[in-house]
Amino acid sequence: MKNSFEHTLPNEDGYFGEYGGSFIPPQLEAIMQEINKEYQVCRQDSEFQQELARLYKHFVGRPSPIFHAQNLSEKYGVDIYLKREDLNHTGAHKINHCLGEALLAKKMGKKKLIAETGAGQHGVALATAAALVGLECDIYMGEVDIAKEHPNVVRMRILGANVIPATHGRKTLKEAVDAAFEAYLKDPITQLYAIGSVVGPHPFPMMVRDFQSIVGNEAKIQFKEMTGKLPDNLVACVGGGSNALGLFTAFLDDENVAIHGCEPAGRTLEEEGEHAATLTLGEPGVMHGFKSYMLKDSEGEPQEVYSVASGLDYPSVGPQHSYLKDIGRVSYGTVDDKEAIDAFFELSRLEGIIPAIESSHAVAYAFKLAKQGVKGSVLINLSGRGDKDIDFVVEQYGAQYGIESLV
Repeated sequence: MKNSFEHTLPNEDGYFGEYGGSFIPPQLEAIMQEINKEYQVCRQDSEFQQELARLYKHFVGRPSPIFHAQNLSEKYGVDIYLKREDLNHTGAHKINHCLGEALLAKKMGKKKLIAETGAGQHGVALATAAALVGLECDIYMGEVDIAKEHPNVVRMRILGANVIPATHGRKTLKEAVDAAFEAYLKDPITQLYAIGSVVGPHPFPMMVRDFQSIVGNEAKIQFKEMTGKLPDNLVACVGGGSNALGLFTAFLDDENVAIHGCEPAGRTLEEEGEHAATLTLGEPGVMHGFKSYMLKDSEGEPQEVYSVASGLDYPSVGPQHSYLKDIGRVSYGTVDDKEAIDAFFELSRLEGIIPAIESSHAVAYAFKLAKQGVKGSVLINLSGRGDKDIDFVVEQYGAQYGIESLV
């Protein structure tokens, strides 16, 4: 297997082309340099790598399988495959980088992990990792998402994490990031901010990508074993973009593999604040310590954003995605709320797999590609399972799909 830590980007200053970097207060510069230095050591440390590999295998349950969705394949006329990250311990891809960040924090002598979460999957994964390695854990989560993703809030608390509401603005993911950054600024010495996606100041976009790249490294081997060749198409949802880069990275040099990222079109692309299609409608800008595509309001500030998927409603995107868009290696499109919820039920009822609403965007986009005439095989990163979403989906959409209340 290709070493998942061998990549040419970013450069030593953390840039993917013109995107990335580190736009942070002076008091954090030395801290970020220390994190980068320690991470570079860990990349080459066989003991660190062996411990991470042990936990991936015996704790997470890796490798996650690839499943040929035959019923959907027959319906849509293309071979649809699912990389089953939903089967990981904690229910999503997030555990991959959370274990890496927790081991790094422990090695650096930190006492506490802090983070933001939207759908709660990163929060649950980090709370799990913190419990495993013996660190305290604070999770910042928007009040709206706390109500929407109640099962994951309960899991975090059972695992011993403090769940701290973000009560300003729209009270969703962007505000949770704001609150976590504020808390980190107060004490960057004893805490490590375990950023939940391929965003933030250098080295986090690189570090999270590296930990997540196990997804694509496994998939490349598994798909060849199953079919004798590489997939013709890859599809993953993109909010911050960690699950997407987790799958895409191993295939970036394979020119015959078309790569597709799917953003949330929300209720409509026509109105500001009703979507989170950053790469589709945004422009370069700086927020949360890095430069990338960004949705801006009339004053150049981060736009209000929305998605039915709490893990996708972020007004920026990982800087490597911006670079991949500009060079044309990855194509990015959109799926709206209705298409995502339709796919949620279709995958559930045709294949017996209930996906996270975030992952449902990728499933819906694969259906859209098939309808547009794409040929061959499509490998979807099914990045999370839908346990966390079922109460919300039934409450909001159940009647439309024939689910009557039993209460």
